[in-house]
Amino acid sequence: MYKVIALSGYKPYEIGIFQKDHPSAAYIKKAIQKELLRMIDNGLEWVLISGKLGVELWGAEAVFAIQTDYPNLKLAVLTPFLGQEENWNDANKEWYESVLAQADFVDSITKKSYEKPWQFRLKNQFFIEKSDTLLLVYDHDKEGSPKYLYEMAQNYQTHQEYPIHLITFADLQDLIEEDASNHWNP
Repeated sequence: MYKVIALSGYKPYEIGIFQKDHPSAAYIKKAIQKELLRMIDNGLEWVLISGKLGVELWGAEAVFAIQTDYPNLKLAVLTPFLGQEENWNDANKEWYESVLAQADFVDSITKKSYEKPWQFRLKNQFFIEKSDTLLLVYDHDKEGSPKYLYEMAQNYQTHQEYPIHLITFADLQDLIEEDASNHWNP
């Protein structure tokens, strides 16, 4: 049973996406929704994100879409530090603020502005220790920022039961092909 999951993955530029509404984002959200719905059947109550651009904010949008049918599903945004959006462009700040406004819980783990990379490591550790499982959009063939959370979760698994659920590029490709075959009209 997964009451609390940590959700993360790539930043948009790491996977060649430069607009929040890029068609690929729809498939990422669909894949996340599919996993979340499966987990809801196993008792999922909370989804934790840190609010970083990309997969996490798309995941938040997936949660919001599911909440219409499953209002007991909650979203927590726990940032690694205060003001993480300060250097983002206006469109990304607006996206971020809209997610924070709809989230069920918002806080910062370190309660201070960015100082050093230890704040990201502390956030990863916090997410792993406070969740029952990790849902990560990550592919071993494309390293990026999710690698650090993935490796920390794998290390955690050596002394604690902690399932890791990956959404890979192959999973996304399967969704695209499934969608194409459902809309094919000879």
